[in-house]
Amino acid sequence: MDDIRFSTPLYSVAEAARIIDVPPSTFHTWVKGYVRRPEGRSDVIGKAVVTSVAHEPGRESVPFIGLAEGMVLAAIRRQGVPLQRIRPALSVLEREIGIEHALASERLFTDGAEILLDYAEAAGNSPEAESARELVVVRHGQRVFADVVDAYLQRITFAQDGWAERLKLPQYGYASVIVDPRLSFGRPVFEHGGARLADALGMFQAGEDLDTVCAEYGMGRAEVEDAVRVASRRAA
Repeated sequence: MDDIRFSTPLYSVAEAARIIDVPPSTFHTWVKGYVRRPEGRSDVIGKAVVTSVAHEPGRESVPFIGLAEGMVLAAIRRQGVPLQRIRPALSVLEREIGIEHALASERLFTDGAEILLDYAEAAGNSPEAESARELVVVRHGQRVFADVVDAYLQRITFAQDGWAERLKLPQYGYASVIVDPRLSFGRPVFEHGGARLADALGMFQAGEDLDTVCAEYGMGRAEVEDAVRVASRRAA
């Protein structure tokens, strides 16, 4: 697909993991898959579930659409559902929605809860079915995603073609930090003012006080404080 969201590698695995606030080792298994060889048992194989593109060793490999998929997977994990149990349901989503990259599709937002609950009902009492049920609730007679997953999906802006085009990162409480492949090469930026997150943090970490950083980039103090809080938590 000749679309920068799908074809242009913007992030290393470690950088993508940092942007969506998941452990790098976790994101690595989402991108690369894994093979585990428990003693005395058959190999356990987990296929890649996040899009990557061909790249030179040590270079960026994750396009924007892979970052969007990773953010949805992070919501699933924060709901407490083991990914190995939800993998069959992800295959069902792609088959039922009828497209690749279902996790980054607006149809996941509109139809995904129905598809998952239908899958769970057909799969009976299996662990995979129970995991799918944990992602869906029935509210006012409608099948909808559980609150954690829904909160993440609400942070995705979809383009007219139905695929993600902008993410609002969930780890910030007050600051509105977005990722858009058309802005700053897909690096996180403050939605209000457009300053790159890394530039504002770098200025503060170099010794400038918060008021100076705010004046330089035209932002409110609360936004910068929030960004510093998240960065400090990561560094701890």
